[in-house]
Amino acid sequence: MAKLSILLVEDNPLAQKVMQTELKGHAVDAAANPAAAAANMRKKRYDLVFLDLDLGAKDALAGLRLIAPAAAAGAYTVIMSGHDDEEIVSRAYELGCHDFYSKGSETESVAQVLTRFDRHRALPEEEQVFTNRFITQDTPTRTAISEALKFAASDLPILILGPSGTGKTMLARVLHERSGREGAFIAVNCAAYQEDLLEAELFGYRKGAFTGADGSRSGRLLEADGGTLFLDEIGSMSLAMQTKLLKAIEEKVFYPLGSDKPEGSSFRVISATLEDLPALVRAGKLRFDFFQRIHGLTVTLRPLRERPDDVLPLLAHFMRAGGRRVTFADDAKARLRAHAWPGNVRELKRLVELLAAGAEGMVTAATLGRYLGEARAKAPVAEEDPALTESQYRKAVAQGLSAAVDAMEDAAIARCLAENGGKKTKALKTLKISTRLLYESLARRGKEG
Repeated sequence: MAKLSILLVEDNPLAQKVMQTELKGHAVDAAANPAAAAANMRKKRYDLVFLDLDLGAKDALAGLRLIAPAAAAGAYTVIMSGHDDEEIVSRAYELGCHDFYSKGSETESVAQVLTRFDRHRALPEEEQVFTNRFITQDTPTRTAISEALKFAASDLPILILGPSGTGKTMLARVLHERSGREGAFIAVNCAAYQEDLLEAELFGYRKGAFTGADGSRSGRLLEADGGTLFLDEIGSMSLAMQTKLLKAIEEKVFYPLGSDKPEGSSFRVISATLEDLPALVRAGKLRFDFFQRIHGLTVTLRPLRERPDDVLPLLAHFMRAGGRRVTFADDAKARLRAHAWPGNVRELKRLVELLAAGAEGMVTAATLGRYLGEARAKAPVAEEDPALTESQYRKAVAQGLSAAVDAMEDAAIARCLAENGGKKTKALKTLKISTRLLYESLARRGKEG
């Protein structure tokens, strides 16, 4: 292997020495804290960056904040940690981490990392995306993402469509990483906030702007200056909020709540939703000019059930990310490929966590049955369950399809609320619906929002 330029971020002198021994023969710079590491990355380009997550008692998991700038600079970023926590590892990968290993077996682990890096480096740049960041072998998905990557470095707004759990946020991160922008990737889930809270989150506020505003806070628009603003569940945004945000997007100037002094921010917009935006425009729930401003290029991600060839590569990726040692029998692999995956990639990731916690060496189809249920995966809907009951179909005929669909939505939402003690946040998460849809359903049933 050719001599590599490597940055080692580790605050423990002994661990630093061990790693430098394992990396002998390469050009290694060491940094003991985030500030020193950031300074090194500004001055020099590295092939690999090894990051300790826990850089001192006063700054637990500080290494997480270094992942994004390291990945954005083109470095193959490796997390090394004593924490084998699934949530931490997942967060690291979301931020752009390429590899992970648990401390304690450096000789074996470092050798494996270097081997994987060598394979990674040998791949064409676009192939690296599909094998390390957005894992897919599905031809239509690759084609759609390849087209989007052509515009990664432009200012063109991009709209990502697809069901919940298909990887919309991950794709947005990949586009940001390849944009060349030095600013941050700032993600906002529009469905998670009521209108007034979303405005404060995006634009920021000054002390005394509203009850409870005991201090001033910068908004997400300002934090995205020079970077990317990712607006998830954009279809849930109110018309009034659309108007305010449209002005900020077009003029790159906005006013924080309670302030008469404008702030400027040059950000690129990437949006995502699982809703039919043209239908919202026709229904008067989405401004046409706002829609036009956010969908310069549209990318549609297919559900996992339509990408069976992606299941096993994704499974291997999640297993490797968690450092798991679980193998799958042939009948288990067949069962995984045949499963419908209603929760898409997110459901597969959760399955990996469950299987790893069970600590079974060999996973069989019977094992999977305990977690996936016995429902047939790809049987046509008509064979499993009619799309409408007789009474619902008659209502569709009498009142129109839209009324029947509304009734079905209302019934599902009402049941979910009842099962969860009326908790709206739980219903939003369980049903994977927008805040707008929930409150529309409550209004139709005459319930208080």
